[in-house]
Amino acid sequence: MMKNNCRFLKPRLLALALAVTAGMAPVARAAPPSPDAQSAAQWAHAAHDHGNTPFIVIDKRHAHLWLFDANGTPTADTPVLLGLARGDESVPGIGERPMEKILPEERTTPAGRFVAQPGRNTNGEDIFWIDYDAAVSMHRVRNGNPRDRRLQRLATPTEEDNRISYGCINVPAAFYDNQIKPLFQHGKGVVYVLPETRDVRSLFSSPTSQPKHSTGS
Repeated sequence: MMKNNCRFLKPRLLALALAVTAGMAPVARAAPPSPDAQSAAQWAHAAHDHGNTPFIVIDKRHAHLWLFDANGTPTADTPVLLGLARGDESVPGIGERPMEKILPEERTTPAGRFVAQPGRNTNGEDIFWIDYDAAVSMHRVRNGNPRDRRLQRLATPTEEDNRISYGCINVPAAFYDNQIKPLFQHGKGVVYVLPETRDVRSLFSSPTSQPKHSTGS
């Protein structure tokens, strides 16, 4: 089963709002990585954990995604929408349940090291699987239910309203098409989703250790 949903000055905020409303997204806004995202990227590069290919770090606390090149340098970033509930684990068996049976507190985006794999959902849309068993993917933001106000949420200056999905990572369409898809569509890319309920160091520690959560490899 596939889930069907899965900080700036005013001029920049206005430009972002207009771009998102138009189905676009700003590219390479050059927002510096958060300290946790930078630490994770440095760990991944030092450990050669990402296989010398571009990789993604998502800081759930800030609802923000950074794209890094093979040398560990940030190249582009964007706000994202995440699971409604805060938490770092998926409920066992949630990927087999119909969406109407998923409780609000179960709508989490799992943390960990994931190998994103190209795929398609039940509607034929191209996506990247993050955790196939839990039916969590990274895909273009959808505005199917107007009450969700997903495009508007991406345009606000705070991350507090970026929690709305059933666990999937919603990315602005233009960023997905122009930044993520060209790099990841021909192979597997590593995505690091940072925890929000525990210390990041519990997941990404010294270069000699392995991540404690690995899915899709």
